[in-house]
Amino acid sequence: MITSRRRPLFLGLALAARLTIGLHAQTFDLSGLPAYGEGESKQHGVIRFHDTELTQHLVHIWQDRFLKIHPLVRYSEYTVPAWFSGLCAGTADLAVTGHDAWRSDLKAFESMYGYPPLEIMIATGGFNLRKGNTPGLIVFLNKDNPLPGLTLDQLDGIFGAERSGGWVGTRWTTAAARGPEKNLRTWGQLGLTGEFADKPITLFGIDATLSGWSGLVQRVVFRGGDKWNPAIHELVRGGAEIPADEQIVASVAADRFAIGFSFMRVVEKNPGVKPLALAATPSGALVAPSNESFFARTYPLVNAVYIYLNRPPGQPVAPRLREFLTYVLSREGQRDIAEDGMFIPLNPAAASEQLAKLQ
Repeated sequence: MITSRRRPLFLGLALAARLTIGLHAQTFDLSGLPAYGEGESKQHGVIRFHDTELTQHLVHIWQDRFLKIHPLVRYSEYTVPAWFSGLCAGTADLAVTGHDAWRSDLKAFESMYGYPPLEIMIATGGFNLRKGNTPGLIVFLNKDNPLPGLTLDQLDGIFGAERSGGWVGTRWTTAAARGPEKNLRTWGQLGLTGEFADKPITLFGIDATLSGWSGLVQRVVFRGGDKWNPAIHELVRGGAEIPADEQIVASVAADRFAIGFSFMRVVEKNPGVKPLALAATPSGALVAPSNESFFARTYPLVNAVYIYLNRPPGQPVAPRLREFLTYVLSREGQRDIAEDGMFIPLNPAAASEQLAKLQ
């Protein structure tokens, strides 16, 4: 879908969002975020968007609010599955998505321009909200398993396999290499005793071949590697009478020696499983998944929403784009996220880190 117009203000939609989800905004302290100062001057010109159905509604809210401040700005928008193609072709200024760019997207862009796109994280994925909100990944066990939590290295040992390296963007590095001696295939290797000691770990996962969630595991847990434990029972979303998410959780609930990953909104509905706390490092504290740990981004497997743009090295971001993104990362722009209720706003430290990229 393409639109090119000065967007009207969707006051009714915004009011409905406040009435139905307004309480959700109160769970996040946004006082530490910078207020939007309207920039040095009023902006004008066209901002061209490529976005997806997942992010379109939020983009429209930002467009409307920004237009009230900068009334000479105009928008051109495509909402298409191939959201990144416009950035490669030079027909989009901002590409918006509910996951980080695939390696194939980045390679296509770099083949055109010789440098990577600028990535701006604009929101944190949801915890247990409604469908389609880029939820973080929850690792869970059968309720009878006494294990209190896992480190990312242990998760790598369980779900991963020996590898010669991994990907950082489009660059291959051997820093992620590891041998088979780090594989963890029984519960005894994790310190459990008794009936668990010699039992093999049964694995269940979702879309382990390619999805935003398997990509999150590969990027964070496997440190860019893409080799999975071949024993994993992989369920693919779509097409089944019972959703794959529910099948995974039910399978772990039925098997005392199983582990799986899925989404909190599914995990919390089944009393036969328990979500695990995770530690980012071997000596780090275990962090339980929650609304608060997602907002703080201390839980290791949070997801995010991104905007990509073409910024040549050493060149400034175009003023109209910089101002729009400054609004998105401001207290007002992040309050829009909280009130909309689809995603979790960025905390002040995360927003500050992204703002620095625009300088």
